[in-house]
Amino acid sequence: MKEAVGSLRRHRWWSIGGALIGALALGWVLWRVDYARLQDILIQANVGFLLLVPLTIAVEQWVRAWKWRQLLHGIRPIGTLRLFGAIMAGYFANFLIPLGVSPIVRSWLVARLEELRMGTVLATAAIDRLVDGVIFTGFVAFAIGFAVFPDPGGDIRLGLIVGGVGSFVLFALLLYLLARWKKRAGHGDGWTARLGARLPARLAGPFKGFLQSFTEGIVWPGEIWRGAGIIIASFGIKLIATTHFLWAGLAFGVVLRPAEYVFLLVFLGFLIILTRLARIPGGFIVGGVFALDLLGVAGEEGLAMVLLVHFSSLITISTIGAFALWRNGVAIADLRSIKDSGDGHG
Repeated sequence: MKEAVGSLRRHRWWSIGGALIGALALGWVLWRVDYARLQDILIQANVGFLLLVPLTIAVEQWVRAWKWRQLLHGIRPIGTLRLFGAIMAGYFANFLIPLGVSPIVRSWLVARLEELRMGTVLATAAIDRLVDGVIFTGFVAFAIGFAVFPDPGGDIRLGLIVGGVGSFVLFALLLYLLARWKKRAGHGDGWTARLGARLPARLAGPFKGFLQSFTEGIVWPGEIWRGAGIIIASFGIKLIATTHFLWAGLAFGVVLRPAEYVFLLVFLGFLIILTRLARIPGGFIVGGVFALDLLGVAGEEGLAMVLLVHFSSLITISTIGAFALWRNGVAIADLRSIKDSGDGHG
């Protein structure tokens, strides 16, 4: 009991410390801004390029839905529109429950709508994420090789190298382990089978059921064109993501080199992961302004670009995600039932 209380207190102090660091960093960014100039920049923005930001955010997730459809096709053909709604609903749930629940929520929703087992759908979502991760490391290598930015001590470049190599090894290893798990599942001699045998009877059944359904979801399309489509779509998703700051910059008269948009993608990708793990809010805004400053963009234009991308993402995901939940008869309170859905149909 004392250990649980101590753990809760440490968690609370860690969250408070992260919030304070985030507030101080955000305050530092806002303190340096000339608000009169920022107002002029916002007033003179190009509306056409402004609207392209939320549009490309939606298009990016539509391509992601098409890619997921190729993974699920061997289990059950599901329309891209339905998967798109589930993905946006998952991201929307992340705003409500900031614990990285997006893959779980979208898997739960698809399993519920298609009468599939959640573990099966969750396995395809995991493969989807891992493939994206491997492709992302290719963009990291491109940014390291071609992006030009001030880095006197070499710390940023070293961090990208370590992060890129570490990510590639991790994602490739996880994909290998999933393939090996699938191969050995039929023999019943894996560590999961031994663990299930040691669990209490009331837990062994659900545990074995979930593992069985998860194993069924470890699939790769038999058609060559579908497998190639998954790889190409992952590459396309990252390319589309690099255009978020392209359109945001053009809206405020800022143009960067092509490799610098890739640098923004990978730098902010790693930074968002780190700030989430450290529970530091505002990481995207602070990191975005810092990265744009490295690339020679003034603070006011940089803040305008970051806020445009940030709020476009919030509005797009909230609007489409909330509509997808409503359209499929799911209330916000129903998201709490995900942890109890287990291996059922939802």
